[in-house]
Amino acid sequence: MLVHRRVVMPFEQLGRLPLAVESVGLNPDQERIVRPDGYPYYHWLQTMSGRGRIAVEGRSHPLPSGSGILLFPGVAHTYEAEEGRWETAYLTFGGAAADSILAAAGVHQSTFFQWPADAAAGRLIEQMLERLEQGGDVFGIEASTSAYHFLLAMTRYPTSQPGRKNGDPDRLEQLRTVIEWMESRCSDPSVGMDQIAGVLNLSSRRVNGLFRETFGQSPYAYFIQLRLRKAKEMLTSSSPLSVREVAERVGFRDASHFIATFRRHVGMTPEQFRRLH
Repeated sequence: MLVHRRVVMPFEQLGRLPLAVESVGLNPDQERIVRPDGYPYYHWLQTMSGRGRIAVEGRSHPLPSGSGILLFPGVAHTYEAEEGRWETAYLTFGGAAADSILAAAGVHQSTFFQWPADAAAGRLIEQMLERLEQGGDVFGIEASTSAYHFLLAMTRYPTSQPGRKNGDPDRLEQLRTVIEWMESRCSDPSVGMDQIAGVLNLSSRRVNGLFRETFGQSPYAYFIQLRLRKAKEMLTSSSPLSVREVAERVGFRDASHFIATFRRHVGMTPEQFRRLH
């Protein structure tokens, strides 16, 4: 019989590390949870198999396979299986820099995420749990690093925010098409609004409206955030790329423009970000 697997990190790490994991787990038969006062830390919940439903911000939303939600601290919520067995994975975390890390990724409130069936991101929590179960992470450093890379991976797939107009699945599928196109063109500095709209054979005005309704920002602002997320991945990887090389790989014509844009959105220069993370 499958059992509930869970690793709880030392509580004191939450105040010491910039990004600190409180718990990570896999629940093969998720029970009903009611939290009128929310959870005290950031709470990630995703469906591994089956189907659940969560009520948050006064609205009820399904959580099918391949989807999850990041709940901000103190947000009231209730969740339960819709029918049969619902297998979930979860991560709770805090830390002094958690707010700024999420804000830099464009996540400012509780947000739903959905990813393609073949995306590796859907197994990251399970992989994190397996590593932590082996022990040895006394100071929570590996958990912190894993959580950081998990957040970078997940912020590629936001779909909507509770209380915001979500739209229908067809529209989300349309947007998935153009977002995947954006990912494939990140290194091209010539991409503009006309090309983005052309992917969907819609007017620039219509595509702008779709993005604003779903993500609360314009398509080009979303594209800049995507480029910056990829830049962060490169800056924190083991590859010794210079800032100029990173700028070129994420579609900036010169390093000075990249540095200025990065500083404006992230609050620090690329080199400062690299040293911090």
